[in-house]
Amino acid sequence: MSIKTIRRTVTAMRTVLGAAAVSAAVCDFACNYAIKRPDPSKKKPETRELYIKRNELRKKNNRKLFSLNPEDVELRSVHGLKMKAWYLPAEKPSKRFVICVHGYKCNGPDEFSHIMPFYHYEMGYNYLLPDLTAHGRSEGKYIGFGSFDAQNILLWVDYLIDRFGDDIEIILHGISMGAATVMNCNEMSPPDQVKLIIEDCGYASTTAELDNTLKDLLGFRFTPVVYGASLICKLKAGYYFSDSDPLKNMYKAKNPILFIHGEADTFVPFEYGKQLYEACPTDKDCLWVPGAIHAFSYYDAKEEYEAKIKAFVARHLDAEKETETVTE
Repeated sequence: MSIKTIRRTVTAMRTVLGAAAVSAAVCDFACNYAIKRPDPSKKKPETRELYIKRNELRKKNNRKLFSLNPEDVELRSVHGLKMKAWYLPAEKPSKRFVICVHGYKCNGPDEFSHIMPFYHYEMGYNYLLPDLTAHGRSEGKYIGFGSFDAQNILLWVDYLIDRFGDDIEIILHGISMGAATVMNCNEMSPPDQVKLIIEDCGYASTTAELDNTLKDLLGFRFTPVVYGASLICKLKAGYYFSDSDPLKNMYKAKNPILFIHGEADTFVPFEYGKQLYEACPTDKDCLWVPGAIHAFSYYDAKEEYEAKIKAFVARHLDAEKETETVTE
């Protein structure tokens, strides 16, 4: 082999290794961007009017929630981390509970305090607002995208059963990443006390969702980066993005599901909601909200949203109770 050939080979190897190093760095950046716990000190001030108004509503709703003195509860996650939640008992003794699961880089009260009056006053339910790992007051460095989060929500289910008895009834209600989480719970053969699932704007596939987000950031899809980031996520956080794909395992769904999605949602595209609904093998219903963007369906269609939940509960839980009474 000539000196010239050796030099060319070395140059080619350096080019390949350099490209591999750059690719690895890009994938690592994408992974960290996706799964690292958000740093509040680096959060940029909100400038979009719609979201500024929502933030003000959240502050108002949180004040209302905390004026009722919810109980501060905690347990250990599947990874041994401290998980925190707020528990608000019903005004009158009730065996019905709703666990509301927040979305990506949010927390229980901010995501769900606006629905608290509906569940607390109108439905008369006990209300649990957990913070997922690496969110809010819970510990953790890495976000789970609904993978180990589903296992942790089932720990909260066990907590309620142990504390309040085997005869309780539980609804799991999630928004966005929380919606993916509760769908994953439903695909893991949850305890019989879990009766219904309400998913609002959940994604069908974490990989597809992150690919869509990357497209919004860059202006084009670069799917290999997402797959590379998934490998790094496995090394850092212990899961592949594909471990949280509700659509893939929808055939395992146990309980009835109410699907809700804004038709103008581009962050988690509306088509994901339709795909999930069509794949669901259990009893199901849907609410598609015209003009609603991501996670705004309740704000834009409050009456329709509440009416749909009431009808869904009446069709399943209330009808079941009536049947039991007649049989007795």
